[in-house]
Amino acid sequence: MTKYEITIGIECHVQLATATKLFSPADNDARDKEPNAVVHPVDYGLPGMLPVLNKQAVTLAIKAGKALNAKIANESRFDRKHYFYPDLPTGYQITQMYQPTILAGYVDAPMEDGGSVRVRIHHAHIEMDAGKLSHYGNYSLVDLNRAGTPLIEIVSEPDIHSSAEARAYAEELHKLMVYAGVTNGDLYHGNMRFDVNISVAPEGSSELGKRAEVKNLNSFRSVERAAEYEFKRQVALLEKGERVVQETRGWDDDSGKTSSQRSKEDAQDYRYMPDPDIPPVRLTDEYIAEVQSSVPNLPPYYREKWSNLGIDGSVVSALLANQAFAEVVSEVQGAAGDSVAKRVANWFASSIQTDEHTSTVVYKLVPDSFVELAKMVEANELSSTTAKEVFNELLSSNKTAREIAESKNLLQVSDEGAIAAIVDEVLADPASQKAVEDIKSGNDKAIGFLVGQIMKKSQGKANPALAQKLIRERL
Repeated sequence: MTKYEITIGIECHVQLATATKLFSPADNDARDKEPNAVVHPVDYGLPGMLPVLNKQAVTLAIKAGKALNAKIANESRFDRKHYFYPDLPTGYQITQMYQPTILAGYVDAPMEDGGSVRVRIHHAHIEMDAGKLSHYGNYSLVDLNRAGTPLIEIVSEPDIHSSAEARAYAEELHKLMVYAGVTNGDLYHGNMRFDVNISVAPEGSSELGKRAEVKNLNSFRSVERAAEYEFKRQVALLEKGERVVQETRGWDDDSGKTSSQRSKEDAQDYRYMPDPDIPPVRLTDEYIAEVQSSVPNLPPYYREKWSNLGIDGSVVSALLANQAFAEVVSEVQGAAGDSVAKRVANWFASSIQTDEHTSTVVYKLVPDSFVELAKMVEANELSSTTAKEVFNELLSSNKTAREIAESKNLLQVSDEGAIAAIVDEVLADPASQKAVEDIKSGNDKAIGFLVGQIMKKSQGKANPALAQKLIRERL
């Protein structure tokens, strides 16, 4: 049986986090707004309305270029891409076909097995979004709130060869764009959407197969599942001697299947032409460097910085799921060293459930408080269990770690004299005699019972390690 290889390229539409739209002064945040509530005459394409380029969109594109390890063009231009849709009032989309702002680059996407996949970026161009159609049986409604929203479309080379690699690339791209401040990254509201181009060919073939493009995926899981489904679908067609058609397909998350939408157009079908209303964008090297100098630390920086902490990949992923987590652990590391940072990193990973929307939650993160908490554990003032309780409250409290521990009566007693008195009391108790005899006869596990009794009498405050030491000394 012929073995087949999958080849994937991904086009990612990233909604830029500007205050206004790409060519009009309309509000760029349409979340929870009434349909057609944030639309300007420019977005409606009314006669005589001229577009004015949003400078902030260009600035964010320059920042995106840094995150993509890409060169920024000193001169870029806008073009008109003609096609008719009811949600595109002008009859053309303003985009950058021939001279994009962001040139070739690459993304190194970490894999779960510890390796990584390098995906080359062909280019990324600035463009306006179209509106949204909602279909209801035999009629459709048009919402133009999204029309004119500024996007960059990041076009990868076909360097991806598994559904797992596709997901890893999508996840890393999302982190890079959010960390760079390019987008809000809200996948639920479509701030990033992935068009996944999938083709299948016999292993070792010098030519790629016909590709199907699965449009508008807005979750990492959908990217992975759609790639898996398309691989199986196309292989089944080839095995039967049938032809794979170049087309656009939709994804149904509930059924886990793709379905045909339309045949895939070629570039000439769009009748691209230079936009006569928008002058060229000319950027100096100095301006590009100035903008990119304001980009915060990106995920690769943190991975490198934490490489000596001895934390596993799942902990790193949990930290990177929220930029604020990464920043605070990095600050803790700088202030108190690797061992304290490792402890704090593990608290974050084990105490906070992360998903694709975690980055939207606001926490109160004060590095000094986490350092204080870690040092209290090192000084045996708190057990690892009670420290987690304090940590969880620190995330939403204005109190210090010590104030929280004291208010909850969690501070551990490490006064040897005080614990020794409780140890003597427990060892003298008739209920403890069997455990004492078991320990003397070599059954070391029985010491757990005695430590438990000491913790009960001290209301959980005794340092268990010290209690165990004193028991051994007395026996």
